[in-house]
Amino acid sequence: MGQLNAGIVPVTPFQQNCTILFDMDDKTGVVVDPGGDVDKILSVLKDNAISAGAIWITHGHIDHAGGAMELKDALGIDIVGPHEADKPLLANLENQARRFGLTDPVRNCVPDRFLTEGEVVSFGGHQFEVLHCPGHAPGHVVYYNRAAKFAHVGDVLFRGSIGRTDLPGGDHAALIASIKQKLLPLGDDIGFICGHGPGSRFGDERRTNPFLT
Repeated sequence: MGQLNAGIVPVTPFQQNCTILFDMDDKTGVVVDPGGDVDKILSVLKDNAISAGAIWITHGHIDHAGGAMELKDALGIDIVGPHEADKPLLANLENQARRFGLTDPVRNCVPDRFLTEGEVVSFGGHQFEVLHCPGHAPGHVVYYNRAAKFAHVGDVLFRGSIGRTDLPGGDHAALIASIKQKLLPLGDDIGFICGHGPGSRFGDERRTNPFLT
Protein backbone atom coordinates (compact mmCIF):
# COMPACT_ATOMS: atom_id res chain seq x y z
CA MET A 1 0.00 0.00 0.00
CA GLY A 2 1.37 3.36 -1.04
CA GLN A 3 0.70 6.87 0.17
CA LEU A 4 -2.85 8.18 0.02
CA ASN A 5 -3.14 11.14 -2.32
CA ALA A 6 -5.93 13.41 -3.54
CA GLY A 7 -6.50 15.48 -6.64
CA ILE A 8 -9.25 18.07 -7.00
CA VAL A 9 -11.09 18.59 -10.28
CA PRO A 10 -13.34 21.69 -10.10
CA VAL A 11 -16.51 20.94 -12.06
CA THR A 12 -19.63 22.71 -13.32
CA PRO A 13 -20.60 26.37 -12.81
CA PHE A 14 -20.88 25.53 -9.10
CA GLN A 15 -17.07 24.99 -9.01
CA GLN A 16 -17.55 21.88 -6.92
CA ASN A 17 -14.46 19.99 -5.78
CA CYS A 18 -14.83 16.64 -7.47
CA THR A 19 -12.06 14.72 -5.71
CA ILE A 20 -10.01 11.79 -6.92
CA LEU A 21 -8.57 9.83 -4.00
CA PHE A 22 -5.88 7.37 -5.04
CA ASP A 23 -2.95 5.24 -3.96
CA MET A 24 0.39 6.64 -5.15
CA ASP A 25 1.87 3.19 -5.81
CA ASP A 26 -0.75 1.18 -7.64
CA LYS A 27 -2.83 4.17 -8.86
CA THR A 28 -6.12 2.62 -7.77
CA GLY A 29 -8.68 5.02 -6.35
CA VAL A 30 -12.20 6.41 -6.19
CA VAL A 31 -14.00 9.48 -7.50
CA VAL A 32 -15.80 11.49 -4.81
CA ASP A 33 -18.76 13.65 -5.86
CA PRO A 34 -18.69 13.80 -9.67
CA GLY A 35 -21.09 16.70 -9.99
CA GLY A 36 -20.71 17.02 -13.77
CA ASP A 37 -18.17 17.69 -16.52
CA VAL A 38 -17.66 13.94 -16.73
CA ASP A 39 -15.40 14.18 -19.80
CA LYS A 40 -13.05 16.38 -17.75
CA ILE A 41 -13.00 13.84 -14.91
CA LEU A 42 -12.32 10.98 -17.32
CA SER A 43 -9.46 12.92 -18.89
CA VAL A 44 -7.81 13.51 -15.51
CA LEU A 45 -8.08 9.80 -14.67
CA LYS A 46 -6.58 8.82 -18.02
CA ASP A 47 -3.81 11.44 -17.98
CA ASN A 48 -2.70 10.29 -14.53
CA ALA A 49 -3.18 6.55 -15.20
CA ILE A 50 -5.56 6.24 -12.24
CA SER A 51 -8.00 3.32 -12.14
CA ALA A 52 -11.18 4.32 -10.31
CA GLY A 53 -12.92 1.40 -8.65
CA ALA A 54 -15.98 3.21 -7.31
CA ILE A 55 -17.83 6.50 -7.07
CA TRP A 56 -18.38 7.80 -3.54
CA ILE A 57 -21.13 10.37 -2.94
CA THR A 58 -21.25 12.64 0.12
CA HIS A 59 -24.82 13.89 -0.42
CA GLY A 60 -27.60 14.21 -2.92
CA HIS A 61 -27.32 17.77 -4.23
CA ILE A 62 -26.91 18.22 -7.97
CA ASP A 63 -23.46 19.80 -7.78
CA HIS A 64 -22.16 16.65 -6.07
CA ALA A 65 -24.10 13.84 -7.74
CA GLY A 66 -25.21 15.27 -11.10
CA GLY A 67 -22.64 13.34 -13.15
CA ALA A 68 -22.60 10.13 -11.12
CA MET A 69 -24.73 8.00 -13.42
CA GLU A 70 -22.85 9.13 -16.54
CA LEU A 71 -19.50 8.34 -14.88
CA LYS A 72 -20.83 4.98 -13.68
CA ASP A 73 -21.78 4.08 -17.25
CA ALA A 74 -18.43 5.26 -18.63
CA LEU A 75 -16.33 3.27 -16.16
CA GLY A 76 -18.64 0.38 -15.27
CA ILE A 77 -18.23 0.96 -11.52
CA ASP A 78 -20.58 1.19 -8.53
CA ILE A 79 -21.97 4.30 -6.89
CA VAL A 80 -21.56 4.09 -3.11
CA GLY A 81 -23.29 6.43 -0.66
CA PRO A 82 -24.62 8.65 0.68
CA HIS A 83 -26.97 7.71 3.55
CA GLU A 84 -30.42 6.57 2.43
CA ALA A 85 -31.99 9.74 3.89
CA ASP A 86 -30.83 11.52 0.71
CA LYS A 87 -32.69 9.13 -1.60
CA PRO A 88 -35.41 11.75 -2.36
CA LEU A 89 -32.76 14.32 -3.35
CA LEU A 90 -31.02 11.86 -5.65
CA ALA A 91 -34.34 11.00 -7.27
CA ASN A 92 -34.92 14.69 -7.99
CA LEU A 93 -31.66 15.64 -9.73
CA GLU A 94 -33.28 16.13 -13.14
CA ASN A 95 -35.74 18.61 -11.64
CA GLN A 96 -32.87 20.34 -9.85
CA ALA A 97 -31.07 20.72 -13.19
CA ARG A 98 -34.10 22.30 -14.82
CA ARG A 99 -34.54 24.66 -11.87
CA PHE A 100 -30.95 25.86 -12.18
CA GLY A 101 -31.13 26.07 -15.97
CA LEU A 102 -28.26 23.63 -16.46
CA THR A 103 -27.64 22.46 -20.00
CA ASP A 104 -25.30 19.52 -19.31
CA PRO A 105 -27.04 16.12 -19.17
CA VAL A 106 -28.11 15.19 -15.65
CA ARG A 107 -29.78 11.96 -14.60
CA ASN A 108 -31.42 11.01 -11.34
CA CYS A 109 -28.94 8.99 -9.32
CA VAL A 110 -29.58 5.47 -8.06
CA PRO A 111 -26.68 4.35 -5.84
CA ASP A 112 -25.68 0.71 -5.85
CA ARG A 113 -25.32 0.91 -2.07
CA PHE A 114 -26.30 3.40 0.59
CA LEU A 115 -24.10 3.84 3.66
CA THR A 116 -24.74 4.00 7.39
CA GLU A 117 -22.84 5.39 10.36
CA GLY A 118 -19.85 3.27 11.28
CA GLU A 119 -19.41 1.43 8.00
CA VAL A 120 -15.97 1.27 6.43
CA VAL A 121 -15.27 1.74 2.73
CA SER A 122 -11.85 1.26 1.18
CA PHE A 123 -9.61 1.04 -1.85
CA GLY A 124 -6.00 -0.12 -2.19
CA GLY A 125 -5.80 -0.81 1.54
CA HIS A 126 -6.89 2.73 2.49
CA GLN A 127 -9.83 2.52 4.88
CA PHE A 128 -12.36 5.30 5.41
CA GLU A 129 -14.87 5.35 8.24
CA VAL A 130 -18.33 6.60 7.34
CA LEU A 131 -19.80 9.34 9.54
CA HIS A 132 -23.44 10.30 9.02
CA CYS A 133 -23.44 14.11 9.37
CA PRO A 134 -26.89 15.55 8.60
CA GLY A 135 -27.70 19.25 8.56
CA HIS A 136 -26.73 20.46 5.10
CA ALA A 137 -28.57 17.44 3.69
CA PRO A 138 -30.38 14.70 5.63
CA GLY A 139 -28.20 11.91 4.29
CA HIS A 140 -24.83 13.64 4.14
CA VAL A 141 -21.85 11.43 4.97
CA VAL A 142 -18.20 12.22 5.69
CA TYR A 143 -15.35 9.88 4.73
CA TYR A 144 -12.62 9.75 7.40
CA ASN A 145 -9.22 8.08 7.03
CA ARG A 146 -7.83 7.68 10.53
CA ALA A 147 -4.36 6.54 9.43
CA ALA A 148 -3.81 9.57 7.19
CA LYS A 149 -5.53 12.01 9.57
CA PHE A 150 -7.69 13.11 6.66
CA ALA A 151 -11.40 13.58 5.99
CA HIS A 152 -13.53 14.44 2.99
CA VAL A 153 -16.32 16.47 4.55
CA GLY A 154 -18.35 17.46 1.49
CA ASP A 155 -20.49 20.50 2.31
CA VAL A 156 -20.65 20.03 6.10
CA LEU A 157 -17.70 22.31 6.89
CA PHE A 158 -15.63 24.84 4.94
CA ARG A 159 -12.65 27.01 5.64
CA GLY A 160 -14.21 29.83 7.63
CA SER A 161 -17.78 28.72 7.01
CA ILE A 162 -20.29 25.87 7.20
CA GLY A 163 -22.77 24.26 4.83
CA ARG A 164 -25.99 25.98 3.85
CA THR A 165 -29.09 24.94 5.75
CA ASP A 166 -31.71 26.89 3.77
CA LEU A 167 -32.10 24.14 1.16
CA PRO A 168 -34.74 21.38 1.38
CA GLY A 169 -33.88 19.06 4.27
CA GLY A 170 -31.46 21.54 5.82
CA ASP A 171 -31.28 21.85 9.60
CA HIS A 172 -28.89 24.34 11.20
CA ALA A 173 -28.95 22.78 14.67
CA ALA A 174 -28.29 19.33 13.20
CA LEU A 175 -25.39 20.68 11.15
CA ILE A 176 -23.70 22.31 14.15
CA ALA A 177 -24.20 19.11 16.13
CA SER A 178 -22.63 17.07 13.33
CA ILE A 179 -19.57 19.33 13.30
CA LYS A 180 -19.12 19.67 17.05
CA GLN A 181 -20.03 16.12 18.06
CA LYS A 182 -18.61 14.07 15.17
CA LEU A 183 -15.91 16.01 13.35
CA LEU A 184 -14.08 18.26 15.80
CA PRO A 185 -13.58 15.47 18.38
CA LEU A 186 -11.50 13.57 15.80
CA GLY A 187 -8.65 15.97 16.55
CA ASP A 188 -7.24 19.37 15.70
CA ASP A 189 -4.67 17.86 13.35
CA ILE A 190 -7.19 16.32 10.95
CA GLY A 191 -6.90 17.91 7.52
CA PHE A 192 -9.93 18.01 5.26
CA ILE A 193 -11.07 18.57 1.71
CA CYS A 194 -14.49 20.15 1.37
CA GLY A 195 -17.02 20.45 -1.44
CA HIS A 196 -16.08 23.97 -2.51
CA GLY A 197 -12.99 26.12 -2.03
CA PRO A 198 -9.79 25.37 -0.11
CA GLY A 199 -9.53 22.80 2.65
CA SER A 200 -8.37 23.33 6.21
CA ARG A 201 -7.78 21.54 9.51
CA PHE A 202 -10.35 20.89 12.20
CA GLY A 203 -8.24 22.72 14.78
CA ASP A 204 -8.07 25.87 12.68
CA GLU A 205 -11.84 25.84 12.22
CA ARG A 206 -12.50 25.13 15.89
CA ARG A 207 -10.42 28.18 16.84
CA THR A 208 -11.34 30.67 14.10
CA ASN A 209 -14.50 29.67 12.25
CA PRO A 210 -17.10 32.31 13.19
CA PHE A 211 -19.92 29.77 12.99
CA LEU A 212 -18.25 27.55 15.61
CA THR A 213 -16.61 29.93 18.07
